[in-house]
Amino acid sequence: MTPQDLQARVLYRDGSILVIDKPAGLAVHPGPSTPESLERYLGSLRFGIRESPRLVHRLDRDTSGCLLLARHARGASKLGRLFASSQVRKIYWAIVEGKPGASEGVIDRPLKKITRKEGWRIVPDEAGQRAITRYRVLGTGGGHAWLELAPETGRTHQLRVHCAAEGFPVLGDPVYGRTPSPRAPLHLHARSVTIPLGGERAPVTVTAPPPEHMRAALALCGYRAASAAQGP
Repeated sequence: MTPQDLQARVLYRDGSILVIDKPAGLAVHPGPSTPESLERYLGSLRFGIRESPRLVHRLDRDTSGCLLLARHARGASKLGRLFASSQVRKIYWAIVEGKPGASEGVIDRPLKKITRKEGWRIVPDEAGQRAITRYRVLGTGGGHAWLELAPETGRTHQLRVHCAAEGFPVLGDPVYGRTPSPRAPLHLHARSVTIPLGGERAPVTVTAPPPEHMRAALALCGYRAASAAQGP
């Protein structure tokens, strides 16, 4: 990743907001195992504004797609309020192993973080925080299903844990999946984000194209890039 690479991945820009197409494999924050992170490159996304963009939500390292950034402190406060009141709508695409029993539905399973000496993970637990995900099957093929996932809450690993708990884990999930090694990359993509701009302005919907590593499985499930019927 270079600053120029990241600039080329900007999907939307106005005076307050940036949306980028985050590549799979790039962590949002640095950590012991992820010294290379998006934070290192935020200064290259100023585009003439004195402040560097600020993260207002996150995607897992191996999840690709739409990531929303605030261009300044005032924009970060506004976006924080929109996220807190669930006014920002996010749609994900996933390729899962197996398929749901119904063509659409709602997963309502509370989630809880547990920490052990080998690390932490998220598990369904009635004592946890409420977590709700709406899903819709967009296609099937090759023993997999292509899902549209719309989270109504924003819990850590929510989509991955919900899919696994329902019996159709995300393909390539190294923590909650079931396919033995060698694994495919994680097939989870933040397909679109819709942001209400306020006043008389219409909401903005930004869409990220599916990443290269998901295209073969998507095609098996019926995805055609030129089709206008694929939805957001």
